Amino acid sequence: MNTEQFLRSLKAAQEQLHEMEQRLRDDPESFLALLKNVMTGRLGIEVPIIQLGLGSVGRALVNQIVANRKLRDERFDVARSLKYIAIADRDGVVLNKQGIPDEQLAKIVEMKAQGSRLRDVEGGQSWNGETSLLDACESPTAVVVDASASEITVTTLLEARAREHRIVLANKLPLTGPYEIFRELTSSRRVRFETTVGAALPVISTLQSFLLDTGDTVRRIRGCVSGTLNMVCQRLERAEKLSEIVRDAKAQGHTEPDPREDLGGRDAARKALILARLLGYPLEFKDVEIEPLYPPEMDALSVDEFMKRLSQHDQHFVELAHKAKAQNRKLRYVIEVTEDRCRAHLEQLSLDDELLRPGVADSVVAFETTRYRDSPLIVRGKGSGPELTASGVLADILLLAQAM
Repeated sequence: MNTEQFLRSLKAAQEQLHEMEQRLRDDPESFLALLKNVMTGRLGIEVPIIQLGLGSVGRALVNQIVANRKLRDERFDVARSLKYIAIADRDGVVLNKQGIPDEQLAKIVEMKAQGSRLRDVEGGQSWNGETSLLDACESPTAVVVDASASEITVTTLLEARAREHRIVLANKLPLTGPYEIFRELTSSRRVRFETTVGAALPVISTLQSFLLDTGDTVRRIRGCVSGTLNMVCQRLERAEKLSEIVRDAKAQGHTEPDPREDLGGRDAARKALILARLLGYPLEFKDVEIEPLYPPEMDALSVDEFMKRLSQHDQHFVELAHKAKAQNRKLRYVIEVTEDRCRAHLEQLSLDDELLRPGVADSVVAFETTRYRDSPLIVRGKGSGPELTASGVLADILLLAQAM
């Protein structure tokens, strides 16, 4: 530990002592509960949280952190209290170095769900991605959580990494930009990003901890990792029209606001790129072979015009699904990572393919390795949805907190 790190740790300890004094004055009952933990060897540790992003995943995360406080106290030998000190998105920031009360967190979540801007809620102020947020929080032990879907967070994340903050990412964009940024962000196990590939499915921890760290050699990774495209393929099998499937999914919030992010294969391709980079392949996003489910010229259209014209391609996919069924195959959008290839494409899978399970369009990743040569290691389950993704983010936070 260098001098600067020591001084930051000393300051954090002084802040905790000050907070304990304040708690004794303001809330004696809570302080007595803390004192009991000290006497029984269960001294509580406060884990400050700086959260970037308050969309559907970010709101679900706040709700899960607040709702499960008692459960965490019961399950951990050393109680860890997750304390929000800042929540920020492109609409603003709410900051309280002493901790944002649960009642205020609930109100913030409710107002954001109704479309309010964060800077307009009680205690809100403007924020445009400046790294000064870290200075304003004055908390060197804070865990920085990126639950956004924006590149605006990259500068703050890099600064947090330089200051040796613990970081949790649900946002894929910082990890699929320039390779050097990926290396900088992921060069420490103080940075966790499990949910960037399979929501709460343990895809990355399986790859890192159970395969690479133990000396196994990964020869190929295959997977169906787009919840939206899994659903699209399953409904195509029922002879439904692509345009109607997409229109329905968009109305129910199962696609991005611009469905081309899903239908274009870009989301799946980013997940493939993250896995390829973890294998040590220094690829850029442009190196990923991507097969979109629509012609490239439709990228120039507005979202509304794209939705109108998508029906022009319905017949093509009806025939494609019919052909696959006639050959006892199923359509799936598949990622594949090998030493010389990283791609995301539509594929006709045989019914005995390890990526398929009868009647279910799961997210699934298959690792073919030296040890798992004849029978791939499979990670399978539901791999999308705000609640699942938030639970995976919370798991990453808790894993980092246990090391504090």
